[in-house]
Amino acid sequence: MKRILSIVMVLAVVLACFAACGGNGDNSGAKAMTMGTGGTSGTYYGYGGTLGNQIKKSTGISVNVVSTDGSKANILGIDTGNYQLATVQSDVMAYAWNGSRTFEAEGKLESFRVIGGLYAEAVQLVTMDAEIKSVADLKGKKVSIGAAGSGVYFNAMDILAAAGLSEDDIVPQYQSFADSADALKDGKIDAAFIVAGAPTPAIQELCTSTSAYLVPVDGDVAEKLMKDSPYYTTYKIPAGTYNGQDADVTTVTVKATLIVSASASEEDVYNITKAIFDNVEAISSSHAKGAELSLENATDGMTAPFHAGAAKYFAEKNITVESK
Repeated sequence: MKRILSIVMVLAVVLACFAACGGNGDNSGAKAMTMGTGGTSGTYYGYGGTLGNQIKKSTGISVNVVSTDGSKANILGIDTGNYQLATVQSDVMAYAWNGSRTFEAEGKLESFRVIGGLYAEAVQLVTMDAEIKSVADLKGKKVSIGAAGSGVYFNAMDILAAAGLSEDDIVPQYQSFADSADALKDGKIDAAFIVAGAPTPAIQELCTSTSAYLVPVDGDVAEKLMKDSPYYTTYKIPAGTYNGQDADVTTVTVKATLIVSASASEEDVYNITKAIFDNVEAISSSHAKGAELSLENATDGMTAPFHAGAAKYFAEKNITVESK
């Protein structure tokens, strides 16, 4: 009898474990993920919070949204396992996948995959100096060009080069969005490159309290830029986006992209992708950039392969993407 009772108890424990593990011993589904975003004054951080809330609501996966130094830091964070999700610029993603420019020292990184493009990240050249009407007018000026080696830095270098200028032709300052806005307000710099979805909180605050305005990146400069670097496209920042902006401002843009660790499960990534692109209306009601979510925007012009889970979702929408 004692032996029979022992066997029954063992079986009960095994069955309880079997049930808790989903019946097949597989308990690999994520319960929580950390998402790298950007500075608290940029669009990544606020929008990341909106996406995180929707993912939690739709999938049950908790998303811890953290402020970071932006695209490169986010890709490295995924590579080291500190982050599982991240928002990045599409051009910086290309540098990481190819081991070029800001990722020359690290070499080619393949620890991340694409979930989808989110929205246009406009290159916004902001100033309070009435003499600055074009990129060429930056010559000799104190200009914030983002942290050294950051995505903003290379965007600024590309645009300066398209206008026939180099880093040596300006007095470069390597500042964050918030620091750039403060420095402009205090008269410490003449202009700043800020690459983010418009409206950007740091620029909104600046334009509300000062006479700051946006300088266009258009004409021959934009044409040369796009010829040399095909991941740029033209973009109009609509009139009224910022206080005092009475007309559309033409500039160029890269694409904000959501990436995920390559080691994330296909099921989790499928569910995350579905949570985002099946709930555009809900996301848009919480954040203005949600209005740019679309299947075309998600899959067009990506410079790295998609995760198999995301590819599965898009295949259901009759869209074939490269996955790895």
